[in-house]
Amino acid sequence: MEDNAAPLNAVRPLLEQSVEIAAAPSKVWELVSDVTRMPEWSDGVASVRLRAGFDEVALGTEFTNRNVLGELEWTTHGKVVAFEPEQVLAFRIEENWAIWSFTLEPVGPGTRLTQRRETPEGISELSHQLTDGFMGGQDVYTETLLAGMAGTLEAIKNAAEA
Repeated sequence: MEDNAAPLNAVRPLLEQSVEIAAAPSKVWELVSDVTRMPEWSDGVASVRLRAGFDEVALGTEFTNRNVLGELEWTTHGKVVAFEPEQVLAFRIEENWAIWSFTLEPVGPGTRLTQRRETPEGISELSHQLTDGFMGGQDVYTETLLAGMAGTLEAIKNAAEA
């Protein structure tokens, strides 16, 4: 029998959470397609600013995040790598190589919104060191990320349904 379980403290290549929202994809897209609004939805994001030369979110847009976890604060830099209106927004984080995305699927009159964090190239050595040294290790931080994703999706759901 083959063991497919990840070794202790290994980076899971895919984290995913979904929620069904009683709002049309156009309404949900209006909320998630602007990365500068992420602090409204995620407790782990203090601010997002588009980098110089970018006026709106589109394919190729670059931005800077200020992230928080408890008393820790750090900056990351993202670039939009997929932007299909009312379907998908994805961005890659320069420092750790992770790709974060929101995918929208029509479900009846509503929308299934899925948030993913994918690490097809693994994560950077710096990210490994910081996660292990300051964030409780990969397993603990993975659970923190999953809980944060669930909270983010719930906040978006509440705003879309309001």
